[in-house]
Amino acid sequence: MVELPDFEALEEHVAGRDADVFVAYGANTPAKDEPCPLPRIVASPARACVESTQARFRVGEWRRSWSDDDYAAAVEEVRAAIARGDVYQVNLVQYLSAPFAGDPRGLAKALGPLHARTLAGDGWAIVSATPELFLARRGDRLWTKPIKGTRPLGEDVDDEKDAAEHVMIVDLERNDLSRVCVPGTVRWPDLMAQHELAGVTHLVSTVVGQLRPGVGLAEILHATFPGGSITGAPKLSAVDHIARLEPVGRGASMGALGRVWRNGDFELALTIRTFAIAGGRVHFWVGGGITWGSDPEAEIEESWVKARPLLAAVGGPVPA
Repeated sequence: MVELPDFEALEEHVAGRDADVFVAYGANTPAKDEPCPLPRIVASPARACVESTQARFRVGEWRRSWSDDDYAAAVEEVRAAIARGDVYQVNLVQYLSAPFAGDPRGLAKALGPLHARTLAGDGWAIVSATPELFLARRGDRLWTKPIKGTRPLGEDVDDEKDAAEHVMIVDLERNDLSRVCVPGTVRWPDLMAQHELAGVTHLVSTVVGQLRPGVGLAEILHATFPGGSITGAPKLSAVDHIARLEPVGRGASMGALGRVWRNGDFELALTIRTFAIAGGRVHFWVGGGITWGSDPEAEIEESWVKARPLLAAVGGPVPA
């Protein structure tokens, strides 16, 4: 496993080889104090993402970085920024951690049908049950499948706030792909399709384009990373608001995890629904997109709708 300083070094390292890669949200965003020690960019020989096992583990009591009041206050700050015209949408993430003992691969097994993957390094591990594709390439075809809009399993995602939030992110992803794709080729064949994923119901779209000749991995990542569905729109302004409002860094979450093949194709998942294990603790992040139509209490509840199935699967007392 090799730690790498930037996207250019990653592209050079994986050229001509199959590799599993992880890129942290903080790889190209404003610096923030991180709650757990993780590399920013790593590459390993393919199949380094190991299968889950029956290995034992134990999770202690979960603690939160934000109280409900603090989270609600941050939501209102985003709404004020939207009213000023600074931004249209900002994704806000709360952070939880708990004592952890045992083998991280057991954590992946506990997530069961969510099909989690584990990438382990020296003193750390990432266990991701993400349902969201950040970016994939096959030849000159490049696509992403953003998720926005969440309800408990079995409920429809059908209100105006969710639709508005989703369309904004699809437009952002369209703009990101257009930076590296042939003009006029970016399209969205699936818009706001409803899917049951990771124990909840989501709206999912597909945005696809034809990659320009000669564009490599580094240029693609510079154009698209981090994923728009976990930043907001416009992306640069949203990233600045995230750095100002969130109390700690995003660690293993909201980055990318996946595989690059020797021919240049790749498939990278967005690391939502993702745990990190380091320093004797397990770390977890969860959040959602804030728009002018957001209600603080509803946003807090949406974050818990996403978190509850995973926290219940891995155990440990959950904060009220």
